[in-house]
Amino acid sequence: MLGEVLQWQYPADAVLSHWFRAHKNAGLRDRGEIAEAVFDVLRHLRRYRQFAESGQGAATRRLAILGLASVWSRDILDTGLEEHEKPWLDHVQAFDLSNLSPAVRHSVPEWLESQLMALPDAEALLRALNQPAPLDLRINPFKTDRDTVLQAWAQGPESKWPAQPTPYSPWGMRIQGRPPINRWRSFERGEIEVQDEGSQLLAALVGPKRGEMVIDYCAGAGGKTLLLGALMRSTGRLYAFDVSAARLARAKPRFARSGLSNIVPVVIADKNDQRVKRLRGKAHRVLVDAPCSGLGTLRRNPDLKWRQHAETLAQLLVTQAAILEDAAACVRPGGRLVYASCSLLPQENEQQVQAFLEKHPDFVLLDASTVLADRGIQLPLDGPMLQLRPDVHGTDGFFAAVMQRNKPDVAEPGDTEDEPAPE
Repeated sequence: MLGEVLQWQYPADAVLSHWFRAHKNAGLRDRGEIAEAVFDVLRHLRRYRQFAESGQGAATRRLAILGLASVWSRDILDTGLEEHEKPWLDHVQAFDLSNLSPAVRHSVPEWLESQLMALPDAEALLRALNQPAPLDLRINPFKTDRDTVLQAWAQGPESKWPAQPTPYSPWGMRIQGRPPINRWRSFERGEIEVQDEGSQLLAALVGPKRGEMVIDYCAGAGGKTLLLGALMRSTGRLYAFDVSAARLARAKPRFARSGLSNIVPVVIADKNDQRVKRLRGKAHRVLVDAPCSGLGTLRRNPDLKWRQHAETLAQLLVTQAAILEDAAACVRPGGRLVYASCSLLPQENEQQVQAFLEKHPDFVLLDASTVLADRGIQLPLDGPMLQLRPDVHGTDGFFAAVMQRNKPDVAEPGDTEDEPAPE
């Protein structure tokens, strides 16, 4: 199974799910340990491959041994090892990692090495990205509040997984471990959703109000859409755009559980979509959570750093710029545009925003920390854009820039502030 994961044809979690369906005799604990071992190999693959060169036999087996060594105690692991593998593992586990280069020590792929190592406090960041992430949940503010949920959990079966309020998001809760939340009553009632705290803060930057027209331009599975709709109190109109009908179909059960009635899912074309054109200059708020390398989510998806390549990144940069152009056209004068990504790379983040602002002087950059403070969220930032890191903020790596479209000095003929949203 590890060999199939390392072919990079499919995401690691999809390969694991397929394997578990084919091996239904594996118990819940076994599945958890197998998944942890596979993800450990993915986090440390470059270093493990270097270690594996010194052993005998199939390299994939040696990689699997190193992954299992992170899950099982040595006495349990030894029962399945051949005699020549035990001294090899002793040697590997005693190796002084400080003798390795930082890129090998933290398993940064060669194509990405110079870029990640150039970031501030790179080693602290890479150490954090190689640690498993906690589980972040979010309450549905349309149905409940965080204190109510936490108090109910303290009295129920959920108490086995103590939850703590997230430090920044007023809607978030953090849990260590992997509880069966899809069986919890609060999940079935649509009172909670899985969503990283950094992703939750994007909704605060959009700052939707009741009765507005809002567009989630790359809605995906709908996590941010749900929070935006709840903050709008199920009023106005919230368009969930995505080019993938399958992603929006997966989001529909979540929309139904949420109790929201203001969400309009729309499958759009890659280019020149007529439904998008009809909304030009109409939306009060537009969120662009752009398709990106996903490097900020390596704690949860460590295979991404091996499945991406320099050529893929170059294509993504073109796609991001095109999507930002199309989405910006939908923003009405005085409206707000939020560009976001879950990447750590400047070329996907601030460089995209700077290039857009140079081309569109009718948009101005707002200070993200001020926007958050307006919603009661205190998060000091080094600059006007949001930059979240797991080693600093405890979230996935997230970026966001908040822009506002200037109103013209003289309204053009036919322009009205209260133009209704099209059906």
